[in-house]
Amino acid sequence: MSGTAPNPKPSASRRFARHALDVRISVHVFRSGQSLALWGRSNELGEDGIGGTLTGEVEPGEVVSMEIVLPLAAYPLKVRAIVRYRMGLRHGFEFLALNADQHATIQRVCEMLAAGS
Repeated sequence: MSGTAPNPKPSASRRFARHALDVRISVHVFRSGQSLALWGRSNELGEDGIGGTLTGEVEPGEVVSMEIVLPLAAYPLKVRAIVRYRMGLRHGFEFLALNADQHATIQRVCEMLAAGS
């Protein structure tokens, strides 16, 4: 996990706090009739999204499939997300339509990170 301090309070524009987290992520996007696969590392996680640096670029507004290797999870979490911002190779993603199990897993990880474990 990253050595940067967590952000325990949400900013005015965020619904949920962000927590520093360094884990592997993979992203798949369907574009121009073909699938593009990228991978990278996260830098922060919140209950509604994740930020990270990828090996390539996806554009704001694109919907992607993600696999995230989270602590406390027995297997990678597979979710859909929309790209909210891109600054170079750094991206912000908002999770879309999480099921109850996915939300509970992300919530548990965020609680663990907030507690400093």
